[in-house]
Amino acid sequence: MRRLFFEFFEVFGKREIKGFHVSPDAFLQMALQLAYYRDSNGSLALTYEASMMRLFKHGRTETVRSLTKESSAFVKAMYNADLENEKIRIKLQEILLIACTRHQKSYIDAMTGHGVDRHLFALYVVAMGMGEESPFLKVALSQSWRLSTSQTPYKQTDVWDILPPELAQHACSGGGFGPVADDGYGCSYLVAGEDQFYFHISSKKSSPVTSSPRFAQHLKTALTEMKSLFRA
Repeated sequence: MRRLFFEFFEVFGKREIKGFHVSPDAFLQMALQLAYYRDSNGSLALTYEASMMRLFKHGRTETVRSLTKESSAFVKAMYNADLENEKIRIKLQEILLIACTRHQKSYIDAMTGHGVDRHLFALYVVAMGMGEESPFLKVALSQSWRLSTSQTPYKQTDVWDILPPELAQHACSGGGFGPVADDGYGCSYLVAGEDQFYFHISSKKSSPVTSSPRFAQHLKTALTEMKSLFRA
């Protein structure tokens, strides 16, 4: 059984994030990293984000690994930081921008065929077919994705073109998916227009360590605190 929680966030949206000169997707991914770090009391999660590969014929998806040295440095610096201290806020802003830049590069690499996971899987299939053992591939492909994420498309049909803007932005809250790991989270998110986000957070009821409503609260806190880094 899964525990699904839907959260509508309208404190700010991509309009304001773009004003910080940062990718909205990268910003949200860093918020997810910070939320998980707090939700798990200081643990980092191997994180999956789906990337489209439409540049290639028959291309589908590649994996963006959101957990990096840069994102790790950011969440550890943000954990219990004094956000009322202006010097600390400026430093945290710099660390966040570095982490977002790194994430954006990873996304572009994955989208343009320079990801690693699909290549690793292809090598694994070939190795299995040839009866070859590869400890490296076995370990690389057996690690749990405790945070599985993906941004879902906002406008999936032409129906949005006939709706007035005030209705179109609330016409679809996106869709969700389950966690990959028994003790992990599934989190899809939708950038709804310029000023809203929708999040679908799921976890397994059987897990004693996860809670979708609790994660949602950590996520809202993370987004609000990250925005505060850019206040004058």
